[in-house]
Parts: sequence; structure tokens; C-alpha cells
Amino acid sequence: MKGRQAGLRCGLAAGALIAAACAQAQGVVKVGFIGEMSGPFAEFGKQMETGVQLYLKEHGDTVAGKKVVVIVKDVGGPNPELAKRHAQELVVRDKVDFIAGFAFSPNALAVAPLATEARKPMVIMNAASGSLPSTSPYIVRTSFSLPAIVPPISQWMIKQGYKTTYSMVADYSPGHEVEAAFMDSYKKAGGTVAGSVRTPLSTMDFSAYMQKIKDLKPSAVFAFVNGADVAQSFMREYRARNLAEGGIAMVGTGDITDEPTIDSMGDTPLGVVTGYPYSMDHDSPLNKKFVQAFKAARGQQARPNIMAVAGYDGMALIYEALRKTQGKTDGDALIAAMKGVKLESPRGPIEIDAATRDIKQRVYMRKVQRVDGRLANVEFETIEPR
Repeated sequence: MKGRQAGLRCGLAAGALIAAACAQAQGVVKVGFIGEMSGPFAEFGKQMETGVQLYLKEHGDTVAGKKVVVIVKDVGGPNPELAKRHAQELVVRDKVDFIAGFAFSPNALAVAPLATEARKPMVIMNAASGSLPSTSPYIVRTSFSLPAIVPPISQWMIKQGYKTTYSMVADYSPGHEVEAAFMDSYKKAGGTVAGSVRTPLSTMDFSAYMQKIKDLKPSAVFAFVNGADVAQSFMREYRARNLAEGGIAMVGTGDITDEPTIDSMGDTPLGVVTGYPYSMDHDSPLNKKFVQAFKAARGQQARPNIMAVAGYDGMALIYEALRKTQGKTDGDALIAAMKGVKLESPRGPIEIDAATRDIKQRVYMRKVQRVDGRLANVEFETIEPR
């Protein structure tokens, strides 16, 4: 009997989800935003939300005759269960038409089955696990795929003569994907991996790892760790162990020199090279306008990063899809409208791949330098998407 009751409850829950997916307030389009608005990763959510709000301010809150409303839910960090609960509430109670946000891949992975069941387009604005779009036919990504940006970094390292490298990545699914992509591309390019380690996601203590690297004496370190306080601790220990002075270069993804925290690192990141789809100092009229608007919204010392840009572009994609469907919010029609969309972003031209629903974009090689008295990720090489 209990089993039958449990089954009935599950059936009712599924029915409510599908019914909510069909319900829609006349004249209103709702975007449910799930982000990290508090805790140690609060800047992640605030970056994405600021990008969303800047697009709305610039283009208005009406598209195709529909008023756009954004409902924000705080997930606090990597918390799949809470992300899933927020998504259920957004679909069933708030009757949203889109689900968006997601700084962390585990959160997005937890919500993907709900997006599929409710037939809701799910716009990923940061989570960068390479496999994410394949977990639901309703996922579209406007940020980047980590495995896609790693091979250009590997090839650049070999060209610079970094023939032996130690790999250090955060110990969660995106980090594992980065590690695999680096190992494969670096070895194929002719390099030797001297060693590798996976560090706890939120660790602040990198002393033992850096000492081991110093003892091994590779020509470079390839790193992927999360931004915010984690990246600060990482860079501080790299300098404290004098690895640069010992001829061990630091190269990685842009997370290790994240714009919002780079000035708080002092001189520690100077000379560090990263590969990433965006720099606040990208030279284009649209980006200059975007940076100016971001500072006006968050303060003159504030710095946008890829999350803010992906939030901005995520809303641009939602608007473009609604224009194509003439305001209709059928999930399948919206996803079809998003496929193949090309946009001019603050980072440069981007496209949603019609087959994978993932983003196609440039990768920029960047070096940390002082520009007008502040630290900046200065682009010096552009790698076009294949």
C-alpha cells in the first residue's frame, strides 16, 4: 500500500510539473534564475545577474509583445539538491518559461532532467562541464565548455617550449574533464606530463602541492581552480614558493586570474598566461560599452568577467528566440529558434551550434600586465573556433 501511495505521489508530482509547463500568464514571460547570491561564491551569481539586468536595461523588458520578468533563486554554491528544489518551485509554482543561471555544473546536472520533463529551455550562463548540453535536449549554453578551450592552451604551451608540465585541477566533474582534455592535447602536441593532482573544490591551502611541483621542476604548471578566494590562495602560494623564480611558468584557464579578484592578488599574478573566451580589456566598442555599464551598476572598482557576459548573452539569446517565435513560449519551438543563432557579444562573435546547442566562440590567450595602474588580462593571441 505504501508503495502504491509513493507511486501515486510521484505520478502527481510529474503531472503537476507537466501541467505547470503548459500554464502561462498572458503577456508575461518568466525567466527563473538560479545563482550563487550568497556565501563564498556570491560574486559568481552577482556577475551573472548583473549581466542579465544590463541586457534588460539596455534593450527594455518587453520583447515580441511580452513583458520579461526575472525571478532570482539563491543556491549559495555547489548544492545540487537545493538547485533541483528551486527549479521545481520555479516550474510548478512560478510557472517560468525559461530556467537560467548555474555557476556550477553539478547544480545544472541536477536540474537537467526537470528541464526535459517540463520542456523548459535551460540557458547555462557559466557551468562549463563539456557534457552538459547532452544531458537534456532543452539545454543551451552561452558561457563556454572547458574541454573546448583547453587544447588551444596546450598547443600554445608547446610552442613556447614548455615541454614538461604538472597538471593541477579542482576535484569535481569539470576539473576531471579539464584534466583529461589537457593530458590528451598536451601529449599529442609533444609534451610530457610530469605529474598531476586533483585538489578539493574549495581548498585554500596549496602549500603541499606547490612544494611538490617545486621539487619536480617541470617547465610549467597547468592549472584549473575556481576563482574568488580559491584563486587568490592559489596564486599567493605559487609566488610564496618562488616557482616563477625557479623557471616554472604558470599557465591555465582564466579562472586563476579572474577579473573580480585579480587586484586583491597584489603582484602575484603578473606574467601569468591564461586562455579564455573573454577579458574585461577586450578591445571592441560593444565591450567598452558593456564594461562602462557594468561599472555604473556595480561601482567604478567593479570588474565584469565571463559570467557577466554570458548572463548578458543569455538574455540576448532568449530575446532572439522569442522574436522568432513571436512571443510563443512552447519549449520545443524556443529551442529550435535558438539553434544556429549568431550574436555579437562583448567578447566578440558567438554562435549556438545547431547540432550540439553549445556555444562556438574565440579563445584568447592573455597575459597579466599592469594597465593604467591596475592588473589586466591583456589579450595577445586570438584562436578562432573550428
